[in-house]
Amino acid sequence: MEKIRMTTPLVEMDGDEMTRIIWKMIKDILLTPYIDLKTEYYDLGLEHRNETNDQVTVDSAMATKKYGVAVKCATITPNAARVKEYHLKEMWKSPNGTIRALLDGTVFRKPILVKGITPYIPTWTKPITIARHAYGDIYKNTELRVTDGSKAELVVTDRDGKETRSLIHEFKGSDGIIQGIHNTDASIASFARSCFNYALDAKEDLWFATKDTISKTYDHRFKDIFAEIYEGEYQDKFKENGIEYFYTLIDDVIARVVRSSGGFIWACKNYDGDVMSDMLATAFGSLGLMTSVLVSPDGVYEYEAAHGTVTRHYYNYLKGEKTSTNPIATIFAWTGALKKRGELDNIPELTVFAQKLEQASVATMEAGIMDKNLALISTLENKQAVDTETFLSEINKTLTDLLSK
Repeated sequence: MEKIRMTTPLVEMDGDEMTRIIWKMIKDILLTPYIDLKTEYYDLGLEHRNETNDQVTVDSAMATKKYGVAVKCATITPNAARVKEYHLKEMWKSPNGTIRALLDGTVFRKPILVKGITPYIPTWTKPITIARHAYGDIYKNTELRVTDGSKAELVVTDRDGKETRSLIHEFKGSDGIIQGIHNTDASIASFARSCFNYALDAKEDLWFATKDTISKTYDHRFKDIFAEIYEGEYQDKFKENGIEYFYTLIDDVIARVVRSSGGFIWACKNYDGDVMSDMLATAFGSLGLMTSVLVSPDGVYEYEAAHGTVTRHYYNYLKGEKTSTNPIATIFAWTGALKKRGELDNIPELTVFAQKLEQASVATMEAGIMDKNLALISTLENKQAVDTETFLSEINKTLTDLLSK
């Protein structure tokens, strides 16, 4: 077939370790044979971030603002061990956190349902999408060790120089720790609008929860801003589309989620979303079957896999061993970006190709061909665990059949 031509490039953000290897495999086996792939490339591998003093991460986010659609490989967020291993100049921040802050985006994560991969919660028959606020909280925190006998206060100086002080704690009899976090009304409002718009597009109910009974100022501000925007801008639209906005406490929503059948969007503050998206992915089957897209209020999209760089498999790969790593979430990052690029640029054949690649990926797994980790949890009778490259080749065979119809 003639290759599909693109008019506007995707921003391509390469990554680290095993997912970097799989990234190239996906392009070589599933994309470039069919698409005249046009990307603006940024190497977000840890070594190159270190060489550029992390400027490459900022540059990739700016390019995403320019072109509107990006696709990102999984990347390492270094800890002390990684600083030593990679001889880093400093402990660079999370690339995802940097990009989220620059794009003012909300992260939406949704599981891929596959026959044979049964959710651990048997009532979950439809996907649950996690909407994670991508700004502030502990990801932009300031924290200190505190010695015994110290007094910690929260001090705010307004534009006129007036100070407001509030006691955090007086440390008597023990050393301790303190942490300062913040958020902004503007970022919370962007988060709210992104969630409401996504719910309207998906035509699904939106649930939101905080702990406003305990955090009577910080969390309560989230609750109030969501309520103000919903009542002022979205209430009638939700009614017209037959969907609901529902607010409750975070502990109550956990109980409701477990008892639900799925099919809704669950909006979470930053830390809640970080934790609950991994819980949700595992409960639905696997982090390797979780899609992730960062959506900004002004319509910029950045697609990525929800999982990490699969370090253990990478070390095996470096020894020359065949690895069996699940590539599905990374494939769906590419297909999500290609579908959106096709939609924005009015290239329906690009969107259709991406949809068929998703269908081919699911059909291959439902035919029993998958990676070792999925094979361990699959209930299919006839299943075959294969290495990553074989898995991708089998998806390509299924894709070829779909494209010929």
